[in-house]
Amino acid sequence: MTGGNGPVASASDHCAAQVGASFDWVSSVEDGLCWLESQPLTGRTVVMRWRASSRECLATFGLPDASVGSSLHAYGGMPYADLRQGGMALVDGSTGHVVTAAGTTSGDYTYGDLDRYDDELFGVRETDHGDDLVVFGAGSQVPRVLRATSGFLASPRAHAGRVAWLQWEGEVMPWDSSELWVADYASGGQLLAPRRVAGGPAESVVQPCWGSGGWLYFMSDRSGWWNLHRWRDGCTEAVAPMAAECATAPWESSYTNFVFLSGDRIAMTVQAGPDQQLVVIEPDGTIRNVALPYLSIKPYLAAVGDQVALVGASPTRTSEVALVAMDGSDAVDVIRRGPAVPGDGSSVSVPEVLRVGSGVGEVVVVFYPATPAVADGSSPLIVRPHAGPTYHTELRLDREVQFFTSRGFAVADVDYRGSTGYGRDFRKALDGNWGRYDVEDCSNVAAHLIASGRARPGAVFISGASAGGYTALRAVSVDGPFALAVARSAIVDPHRWKTTAPRFQRPHAAILASATSRVDAEQVSRPVLLLHGMDDRVAPVDDVLALAAALEERGLLAGLMRFDGVGHYLSADAERSALDAELAAYRRVLRQAGITTSV
Repeated sequence: MTGGNGPVASASDHCAAQVGASFDWVSSVEDGLCWLESQPLTGRTVVMRWRASSRECLATFGLPDASVGSSLHAYGGMPYADLRQGGMALVDGSTGHVVTAAGTTSGDYTYGDLDRYDDELFGVRETDHGDDLVVFGAGSQVPRVLRATSGFLASPRAHAGRVAWLQWEGEVMPWDSSELWVADYASGGQLLAPRRVAGGPAESVVQPCWGSGGWLYFMSDRSGWWNLHRWRDGCTEAVAPMAAECATAPWESSYTNFVFLSGDRIAMTVQAGPDQQLVVIEPDGTIRNVALPYLSIKPYLAAVGDQVALVGASPTRTSEVALVAMDGSDAVDVIRRGPAVPGDGSSVSVPEVLRVGSGVGEVVVVFYPATPAVADGSSPLIVRPHAGPTYHTELRLDREVQFFTSRGFAVADVDYRGSTGYGRDFRKALDGNWGRYDVEDCSNVAAHLIASGRARPGAVFISGASAGGYTALRAVSVDGPFALAVARSAIVDPHRWKTTAPRFQRPHAAILASATSRVDAEQVSRPVLLLHGMDDRVAPVDDVLALAAALEERGLLAGLMRFDGVGHYLSADAERSALDAELAAYRRVLRQAGITTSV
């Protein structure tokens, strides 16, 4: 155990997670696995270590007064690394500094993307002015800068005398344009002869990883889909081309959607719409689907011998850390369970995936019926545009969804134009059209569900968080089917957001926005409930407060809840209060319309 200001390890003799716990950043270590785990009872996030030989959670690595976590590029990068000389390097979530037994880094930097190579520790650090690719020598807390840029750096990976990394300019997002670079490197030295090997203005490259034979593997969307490729000495080739996304949009750095197995095999996630699967790529290129009880797999795969560790979930199964056998049996060994499904699980609303015409094509909807169902099948409906907006609906057990379906509401999660999981063209369709195409798609979904008898006219609402909150606000600023909008941690003015958003996301606002993107209180025609953390550094609270005042003057403010000490993501207590307020707002509208729910 390390005392003082360094990481603290404590024994853990069980592997049952606390209720509300979440799992992220799974990685393989010499004797098993590590992962990041939030612990609601303590309010902290720690690194759990699991030993394969004894099948025990061997230790918990944490910080005395803070959570482990990185806010590199606002959303994070790998926040820990297992050190060869023993112990852990952890990123302090409150300061952004790297903490080891040797001490703590100094300066006004935010660290992340940690990765050990022999006795050295690579990482990326950020300031308001740019990024540095850095390396720590054994036992040192004073990093050496290997590369600096006013743009962005990510995912340093060293192997056999070479280092690979990603970089992109400050005016673009990495899912639009990024580059993969390689340089020669000797321990204790500098990067020599750097050269770009993939990527460019119209290509997104993510997740570099060195494989056998000197091949450098990576995901590229040069085909229109994020597919696996490999490069060696000027030669680049596709490994498993397919019309599906094999990488997750890089909101955080160091995602891992593929891992290497014995016998030159590769395990990889594949996403088609909201559905995610695990496949094995055989040496001859044959692709085999792995039968899993999961439809949602987080982008943190790790290899343990001939098994793949992952964090999986489904609409009826909470998240869990599991090992999946790659011997053809597809056996699943759960090593860390999330909170149990309430009751016996019989009241869980199981979704149906629908396709609805909108624009010149179709959008995918994950539709959850109310439980218990209304006799005529027509329920009050909540339409939910996902956050991002460069993301997708997840097929996992969502307690917010179940909160509403168990109270007589149907819920429709919409993968509107701009969502991931449908290729580059669909992802780019929202550029310059934010607040238009997403609103049109959500409105068309609501109209379809009303016409098909699944939703009750006059009892249709729209609710979203962050970018989804913006879509909800814009949806009640035009003619449409929505009786009320709920906007949590919402963006109000994309143009102002170009200057107030975190450095990483400012280009996002510029790319998405149009001349008419701002939410104008004078155009809002339906009541709005606003929910916002007062410490939100992603979506400015001042914009929301100004909007609330203007809506109140017009009699359209259904409520304003301000959460002190809460940032862009609501705490558990704030989330419970927000859900209660949202439900009360819906019921008020329904009562005024003479509509009662079943619960």
